[in-house]
Amino acid sequence: MMPISSIFKISLRALRMNKMRSGLTILGIIIGVSAVITMIAVGSGASQGIKKQIASMGSNLLIIVPGTTTASGVRMGAGTQPTLSVKDAEAIKELLEVKAVAPISSGVAQLVYENRNWSTLVTGSSSSIFSILNWSLAYGRLLTEEDVRGSAKVCVLGDSVAYQLFGDMDPIGKIIRIKGIPFKVVGLLAPKGQSAVGTDQDDVVYVPLTTAQKQLFGTTFPGQVRMIMVQATRDELLDTAQEKITLLLRQRHRIGHNQDDDFSVRNITQMMEAFQTATKILTILLGSIASISLLVGGIGIMNIMLVSVTERTREIGIRMAVGAKTWDIRLQFLIEAMILSLLGGVIGILLGVVAVELITRLSELKAIITFSSVLLALSFSAIVGIGFGFYPAYKASLLNPIDALRYE
Repeated sequence: MMPISSIFKISLRALRMNKMRSGLTILGIIIGVSAVITMIAVGSGASQGIKKQIASMGSNLLIIVPGTTTASGVRMGAGTQPTLSVKDAEAIKELLEVKAVAPISSGVAQLVYENRNWSTLVTGSSSSIFSILNWSLAYGRLLTEEDVRGSAKVCVLGDSVAYQLFGDMDPIGKIIRIKGIPFKVVGLLAPKGQSAVGTDQDDVVYVPLTTAQKQLFGTTFPGQVRMIMVQATRDELLDTAQEKITLLLRQRHRIGHNQDDDFSVRNITQMMEAFQTATKILTILLGSIASISLLVGGIGIMNIMLVSVTERTREIGIRMAVGAKTWDIRLQFLIEAMILSLLGGVIGILLGVVAVELITRLSELKAIITFSSVLLALSFSAIVGIGFGFYPAYKASLLNPIDALRYE
């Protein structure tokens, strides 16, 4: 058997003599590898974005919203019936499975500072809202229970609101007007960025709950709130907390056995995790679809190699006549197929990196290239080279030297 180095040199020489054919052969591999890397990167980026979103919005979350109303036989949407109150929130807080509770009264309002103005969501809540939603403080201070008890006219701004009203100025201590009412800025929240659905999480203002109820939005009845946010003590207690909250509110609202709830308890954390699982499945699906182009590229390698065997029949006959063994011929064509597929894989990886960078720069989607996706694409291209190069190599090695020399 000839030395591997000699067979390798012969294979490289054969590929260089047919540059155009070699280039067309690896085109399918290049497209396939770059597509696999790009698709997996897009899916991984989406999955990471959802993980970040779950972390930014807090963990173990339940949201309680009011129920529906029915007018003239027409059922309205959830939240149209004002059934939740601060007293409900205080009762929920006593449950052992509950870590923190934040009643919320919110609405869109116009904010004004000097000659600048901005319309945004103003949220009235307790001091617990910041720990529940995992907010970090950039500087200043957060709302306190003293602010809530005293109906203080103070506010904490999200990063986007602060920029719109103050630009690069320090907002702490400044007076802004919300619906014409003066509020003192006492804190600035650290930026969170966009949510999984593309909304700006930093476009928000927090004020004490009592101030929002009395000064900004009013209430249909005393203590009414728009929703209640609940944080369970542990992830495994979410379902138990949801069941106990439902039972507690049914008792407090005097709902009969056969009557529908006048509220709804939603498990936000599980909803986001389900969305993340769906994204992972989509990533696998996209990668699988992209892998089909690798198979097409492999078939292209096999076809070209078969043509190459036919064209080089006399060459194979001469090599066999001077002493080349069956495995020498077989190994030569296998090495040629592997070189083509690996070269296509490397070029495909480079193109995939460029494509991912362009997607990240030209869109708001952050695609992430993982080492596993690169290794998968490169390994798959090598397997394609061996798998689809074997048959042409096997066919070439079975040629009869005398028939090969006579081939025209």
